[in-house]
Amino acid sequence: MHGVVEPIRKVLAGNIRKYRKNFGYSQEKLAEKAGLSAQTLNDIEGCRRWVSARTITKLAKALHIAEYQLLVPENIEESEKNHKSSLKSLISLQNNIINTINIQFDEAKDTGAFI
Repeated sequence: MHGVVEPIRKVLAGNIRKYRKNFGYSQEKLAEKAGLSAQTLNDIEGCRRWVSARTITKLAKALHIAEYQLLVPENIEESEKNHKSSLKSLISLQNNIINTINIQFDEAKDTGAFI
């Protein structure tokens, strides 16, 4: 995939840059607050490096935002196109979580785990 930057990587880089500048942080300052090297942050903002979920969490915490905010496209029209499929995905995820909790609750009741 050399030469092609995935759209999500561009979104992440742009959002990090936007929030970093909103706080008046240099790359070095944000890197320090997030516990990253300045070179790593430079590579992320330059779309040369992908990040782990842990790094996204560190960056979001340093920027005082939720992790998802780093991954949401700024382009509202694009967001609206994806809204319906995203909403369906969220509802499906919610249902799966509820079902899993119910199964675990029933298993705990059956085994006498609560008294």
